[in-house]
Amino acid sequence: MRIVFMGTPDYAAVTLDSLIKSEHEICAVFAQPDKPVGRKQILTPPPVKVLALENNIPVFQPNSVKTGEAYDILKQINPDVIVVVAYGKILPKEILELPKYGCVNGHASLLPKYRGASPIQWCIVKGEKETGVTTMLMDEGMDTGDILEVEKVQIGDDETAEELFDRLSSVSAQLMLSTLKKLENGEITPKKQTGEPSYAPIIKKEMAKLDFSKPATIIHNAVRGYYSWPCAFFFLDGKRIKVIKTKIGDKTQKESGTVIANTENLQIACGDGTSICITELQVEGSKPMTAKQMLCGKSIPLGTVIGE
Repeated sequence: MRIVFMGTPDYAAVTLDSLIKSEHEICAVFAQPDKPVGRKQILTPPPVKVLALENNIPVFQPNSVKTGEAYDILKQINPDVIVVVAYGKILPKEILELPKYGCVNGHASLLPKYRGASPIQWCIVKGEKETGVTTMLMDEGMDTGDILEVEKVQIGDDETAEELFDRLSSVSAQLMLSTLKKLENGEITPKKQTGEPSYAPIIKKEMAKLDFSKPATIIHNAVRGYYSWPCAFFFLDGKRIKVIKTKIGDKTQKESGTVIANTENLQIACGDGTSICITELQVEGSKPMTAKQMLCGKSIPLGTVIGE
């Protein structure tokens, strides 16, 4: 099939790479515009653009796909299908209806659960044990299109969003190849989404601030879900401390936020009589380290209450 691919981050680049290596013809790639990155704000191309240019595929980076310009480009290319993975823009009706086989999206959740921009992070933050990838025929709604195929995966108890990103990117790539083959051969019947929808809005930095009045499992899930960006955090002595890795601690009757151990780990009392052991962290202005390494250089007395 003649394919136009739309995507932006590393996650999408894995699917694009699989399509490039397949029998399909990748006619063009659409990606978000280059953005300033890092402290020096260096203008940086998205991973999908880099991969496309390495393979001599034309790249388009419109600020909006709702103008006539994007439609005219696509009409001239005349693709059989548009494949969309983590593109970050809503496609208008005239583009959705342009290709012979429509626009096929690979979404990193078991739809209708976790519609939206950040499904991988939210499914971990919410403590899900299972997730997956759904391919669907796109419509004008946000992740509301008819389902084509689904691949389920189990989430590890200590798995982070970063680790799940890596796993699901490979699952997504293989599922997209399967879906396109079945679609071309007429072997697939789109099905309406059923069940109660949930949503996965864009993650913002302030969402990752830890609240130790919550049970330890909720804290642990937040740490996993917000890693490696924006990274769960709390403040101590005016400094932001990012929490990289945790494990569930012992039961305690201490007030939430109270430091109850400060040798091997930094153990903090949480809600419902639970506690959390912080094993890896990063103090503002320093490199990531184990809690033991930090405690060797910075004393945090027993009884200190985090958040006061």
